[in-house]
Amino acid sequence: MGRKRTIDRAAVLDAAECVVQRDGTAKLTLEAVAAEAGISKASVLYDYKTKPALMRAMVERRIAAEELRMNEIRKNFGSDPNAMIRTHIVAAAEAAEGSEGEIELCLSSALAQDRQLREPIHNKYAETVDEIHESASKPRGALLAFLALGGLRVMERFDVYHFSPEERIRVLEEINWLVDQEPEQVSVPKLDPVS
Repeated sequence: MGRKRTIDRAAVLDAAECVVQRDGTAKLTLEAVAAEAGISKASVLYDYKTKPALMRAMVERRIAAEELRMNEIRKNFGSDPNAMIRTHIVAAAEAAEGSEGEIELCLSSALAQDRQLREPIHNKYAETVDEIHESASKPRGALLAFLALGGLRVMERFDVYHFSPEERIRVLEEINWLVDQEPEQVSVPKLDPVS
């Protein structure tokens, strides 16, 4: 019978997030995480054999935490066919600031370089878009609202632009308005390629 495991995965992931927030993903190593957690490298290796495996676990944990938050918000919408997109709007209105955003920003560089690391995020987005198409009362308007929320989130997470609190509320109200719209099909003008 082997020794009982005393180090939990959450503590290792907490330590990994501390390393990422303090030093960035380039300096995230299994040794650095072990030192941050006050455990041996072998203890980190027990659950995470490689840095990519550790990073994927960090991404999956963030997705799971966000999913729990979204499920709590979604309860308020009952059987509304637009519950999915309205949940995203409320979540954006209650956007987490501080270290959560910083960690996401630090992980972004690693995500850009690793398709496998992006896979859980890709899957979650695909699931969300499918649900919008299948259940929203006006799928095109709801999809446009989802895209607008994505743009807002990127601008804020990458700290490239922030609306004033008043303007941000107005933008979210207008995104909420989009949910109930059924845009007409328009033809996109063809652009001549630059020679």
